[in-house]
Amino acid sequence: MDLSGKTAVVTGGSRGIGREICIELAKRGANVVLCARSAEGAAQETAALCEAARAESPAPAEGEPQNGQDPRTIVVACNVADAGDVKTLMETARRTFGRIDILVNNAGITKDGLLMRMKEEDFDAVINTNLKGAFLCMKEVSGVMMRQRYGRIVNISSVVGIHGNAGQMNYAASKAGVIGMTKSMARELGSRGITVNAVAPGFIDTDMTAALAPDTREKMAEQIPLKRIGTPQDVAKAVAFLASDEAAYITGQVLSVDGGMYT
Repeated sequence: MDLSGKTAVVTGGSRGIGREICIELAKRGANVVLCARSAEGAAQETAALCEAARAESPAPAEGEPQNGQDPRTIVVACNVADAGDVKTLMETARRTFGRIDILVNNAGITKDGLLMRMKEEDFDAVINTNLKGAFLCMKEVSGVMMRQRYGRIVNISSVVGIHGNAGQMNYAASKAGVIGMTKSMARELGSRGITVNAVAPGFIDTDMTAALAPDTREKMAEQIPLKRIGTPQDVAKAVAFLASDEAAYITGQVLSVDGGMYT
């Protein structure tokens, strides 16, 4: 899965699953445009990890920075729910590296609560980031990829978007919507050499799940056929595959990375 010379835009790339996706793509030779709410702190740490990961990767034959920058990972502050920010993100990526080959819509938030207690603003916030954000990014990048007649779009959904989860109606709705958009965009863009797929992670070891009590984590792991909690790297490798030319004849699909939890 060689991605040398390819340019990837990854939203929500500063930590957790997004960080590992950035590192995995960089390790395979891709230029990485890391999008995060803040261009400082964790985002810069991720960028440094990407550069370290690509240290042993061969220099790409094309797609090198066109503005004199040496690093092949750049950080762009962006609120994916803001159309102006998304436009600037994509313009920066194209101006820096000349093209955009891969888009990973990973940015997402949770504001959990039972339906009867959920605030309208919490519902809106999750939908705006998780669903509208993916829509804006795909809309903005689709023109670039259509002109190239090449592109790989990977949307990060969730098993919650397939099966639902009590206390996460807003999150489940946003992630189910991402799956619907994935399948629709696959039909719209396929004739231009662009694939659109989704990855649906299950119970993954992130900052959010790390906050759970140890006995709760153990019970969750016991319910998974593989008997372990997934890692961000498990998700990142699946994303790298769908972003590669090895997955050229796969589009409109949802790949669950859940250890068999919902088999």
